[in-house]
Amino acid sequence: MRFIGNIIWFLLIGLWSGLAWLFLGILYCITIIGIPIGIQLFKFAQLSFFPFGKDVMFSEKTSSLLLNIIWLIFGGIELGFGYLLTGLIFCITIIGIPFGKQCFKLMKISFLPFGANIVTVN
Repeated sequence: MRFIGNIIWFLLIGLWSGLAWLFLGILYCITIIGIPIGIQLFKFAQLSFFPFGKDVMFSEKTSSLLLNIIWLIFGGIELGFGYLLTGLIFCITIIGIPFGKQCFKLMKISFLPFGANIVTVN
């Protein structure tokens, strides 16, 4: 079921969503200061392409607070609200609910990407 969900996700949203994360990661990596942010965004691009079967775990480190604030100001709010709107549209139908749940998962990491780790769910 994960394989089918990931294929449908990739065709409907994953391609454009992953490319958005990659594009932002490249923009941040152009500057030396933005390299840590860009590397984190590359990890989330990988998750965004195929999110089924993966989960996000948040750590309690306070060192990522400053990076999360910078990220919210310079890109996180737009991606987060985009995922929120897309998730709500998917949840209108019963068939779309699993895809809406994936959008909400990606919305959480769009708002707070630092201190989050991607884990594979069995």
